[in-house]
Amino acid sequence: MRLLRGADFRNLWLGETVSLFGDQVTLIALPLAAVLVLHANAAEMGYLTAAALLPHLLFSIPAGAWLERVERRRWLMIASDVARAGLLASVPVAYALDALSFGQLYAVAFLTGTFAVIFDISHMTLYVSVTKREDYVEANSLLNGSRAFSYVAGPSVGGILVQILSAPAALLLDAFSFIGSALFLGRIRAQEPPLEPAEGGMWAQVREGFRFIFRHDILRPLLASVATLNFFNFVFAALFILYATRELHVRSGTLGIVLGAGAIGGLLGAAVAGRMGRRFGIGPIFVFGMVLFPAPLLLIPLAGGPKPVVLAMLFTAEFLSGLGVMILDISAGAIITALTPHRLRSRSTGALRFVNYGVRPLGALAGGALGAAFGLRPTLWFAAAAGVLGVLWLVPSPVPKLLELPEEEPA
Repeated sequence: MRLLRGADFRNLWLGETVSLFGDQVTLIALPLAAVLVLHANAAEMGYLTAAALLPHLLFSIPAGAWLERVERRRWLMIASDVARAGLLASVPVAYALDALSFGQLYAVAFLTGTFAVIFDISHMTLYVSVTKREDYVEANSLLNGSRAFSYVAGPSVGGILVQILSAPAALLLDAFSFIGSALFLGRIRAQEPPLEPAEGGMWAQVREGFRFIFRHDILRPLLASVATLNFFNFVFAALFILYATRELHVRSGTLGIVLGAGAIGGLLGAAVAGRMGRRFGIGPIFVFGMVLFPAPLLLIPLAGGPKPVVLAMLFTAEFLSGLGVMILDISAGAIITALTPHRLRSRSTGALRFVNYGVRPLGALAGGALGAAFGLRPTLWFAAAAGVLGVLWLVPSPVPKLLELPEEEPA
């Protein structure tokens, strides 16, 4: 593709692709380490999921304001990659020494999440440095296509490695993937946009970022809808692996293939999102993704009967959900990027992440508590059904009528 002929965008894309692949190995290997090695219960799975996500709630706002004052954010991204590699490598070392504990898993999850906040907020500055405005949708499709590919390959490879070797050993792949990501990012030569003088202190900047979002008639309902969906999705996600392995008796390798097969839907979503946006409008396909992402997950607590039927229902749920989340993410990312002025990019990204990512550990903790109190299956029913309600925020807003990318707002 034309964008990949540019060395800087190609290196950004390759770095993210490698890193995302490792992320998906961790997504299955870290919880399976808790379940298979340390015999975690529902509450402990909720704590582990929350530990990985809590930094987004705690640090997104101050990181967004701080990064407004930092030059050469690419080097912060590289340092974050290297730090995450070291943290994940500590898990197989502790396992080999028979010293692995929940405390270490919680700490690794929390610290890798902290460095992810720095990496992800810095990413937006690098992204706009190597991408032209008219290429945002195509660039988002490529980057989200990589994510979809990682969803196919990462969990499948991770599940097989866990079954053949062990969950801690599978985490070594993730450590090496972060090193690979750092090497690709180190090859980017594009100049980052110059720092603009920030007015007021950190909290004044934070308030400005929130004001920009909450006063905006498109960004406000968009954020509310996605945050609602993410809260209930992480109620669901905190319990899914425990439910699949304990109650549906799905083996690690099969579970990885199920998650990977679901991500084929993500690859399809990445391939068709741009064309759907041009044909139906960027707003309508975002609304469509908001429904298609959570609704198929109802098939998972519904699954029962012979093992082939159970697996077919899991495959279908993951495939359709993966298709929906990719359409949602590509359209939402393009809208947000197009609307946000560069001067406010880091602080508004921090504010967006504080809300959108901040609800995720709360959802994971709620999932652990509800699963312990009411059981895994009833909690999964509730979470999948409630996730669909996020679309209601969009009904009275301009988003469903948004046919083209909006113009950037004045700073």
